[in-house]
Amino acid sequence: MRAELANNNTYYLVAVGADGADATIVGYAGLLAPRGAKEADIQTIAVDENARRNGIGRELVAALMKEAVQRGASEVFLEVRADNPGAQALYRSFGFEEIGVRPRYYQPDDVDAIVMKGRVGSAAEDRA
Repeated sequence: MRAELANNNTYYLVAVGADGADATIVGYAGLLAPRGAKEADIQTIAVDENARRNGIGRELVAALMKEAVQRGASEVFLEVRADNPGAQALYRSFGFEEIGVRPRYYQPDDVDAIVMKGRVGSAAEDRA
């Protein structure tokens, strides 16, 4: 993980919720986007179960899409669990479309991954 965070081709965010005087990590997200490449990959997005349905995932995706544009990407790819309709709906709201399936991708749960592709630029940013 340390090497991933130090890689110039990656961009990671941490969402912190305020709980009194303590700040708690409620989500994180990562993007692989070499500068000048036309394609980027959302590597990971996670939001704490107790913090979901508050727009954190939407903010993380919007920030990753903005960074992808700044790095020169025109397309963003990702994988999402086939058993996660909430995340699929979020990605579709950003214009992502299903382009394939990776059978049994998530282990040890034996869950398929839906591969999605989205275009970035003004239309995607308008949806954010």
